[in-house]
This record gives sequence, C-alpha cells and structure tokens, in this order.
Amino acid sequence: MCQPAIYPGTFDPVTYGHIDIIKRAHEIFPEVIVAVAHNPHKKPLFSVEDRVKLLKKAVSDFKGVEVCDFDGLVVELARKRKAKVLIRGLRMLSDFEYEFQMALTNRKLAPDIETIFLMPHESYSYLSAKLLKETAVLGADLSSFVPDFVEAALKEKLPR
Repeated sequence: MCQPAIYPGTFDPVTYGHIDIIKRAHEIFPEVIVAVAHNPHKKPLFSVEDRVKLLKKAVSDFKGVEVCDFDGLVVELARKRKAKVLIRGLRMLSDFEYEFQMALTNRKLAPDIETIFLMPHESYSYLSAKLLKETAVLGADLSSFVPDFVEAALKEKLPR
C-alpha cells in the first residue's frame, strides 16, 4: 500500500497554480492530502471552512485527493496520517529561501518525513494569493487565475 503525500498551505484562496501542483503531485502519488492550515500568524480573507470548501470543489474530479484542515505542525499531521512526504510548491526564486528553511526545520523535527518541491506550470509561476486579492479589489477579470466559483467568492468578500 502506498503512503499518501501531504500538500499543506493556506490556500487563501485556491488558485490554478495550487491546482496545478495538486495535479503534479497526484501524478507521482496515488493519494494526496491537501491540508489547509489554521495559521495564527496570517490574516486570511477566507475562513478555514471556506478555504476547505473551495478546495474540495476545485479538486472534486480528482480521485485520490482529499482535503482537510489542520492546526499545529504539519509533520504531526503527516505522522497521524502516515504520510512520509510533504509537497511544497516553488513559484519563483524568491520562494526558495523560506521554503528551504521550512523544509530543513521539518527535517530536524521529523527526519523520516521528506519534503519534495514541485514547480507549477510556467503560466502560473507568478501567481500569488496576495496579488490575486489586490487585483480582485480593482475589479479585474480573474478567470485565468482561479476557477469561476473562487472568483465569485473573492468578489463577494472583497470591497470595491
């Protein structure tokens, strides 16, 4: 039996870049757990429940992909779910330093759990949730960045 991989993140909101990473991870691992973090240091636009709901809809056609939320250390979630791999997305070189530090910290906390970095398709490499929200406030068409239901949720949440 193959062990699942975990793709943790804030996903505020889910973008086509995230979905691309999920697809890529699922091509490697038969089971992928997309784990939405309760991050007390970030001020997300969407609640954890809303982020989980949007992600579940975004991956509803993917067999073997599960969406859940978690609080605490991702390595503890990995141990609980018997996962030996964490998936992290790298968009740009600017992501690397933070992701590298996080991977090394996780390795120190849980040497038996490996981090694998995946790059999204180049058409999504510049996409960030922060930039997306700033663009949405200005009334931009977001259809090339997020699924239509995410765009609708963003426009409903953000002031104009």
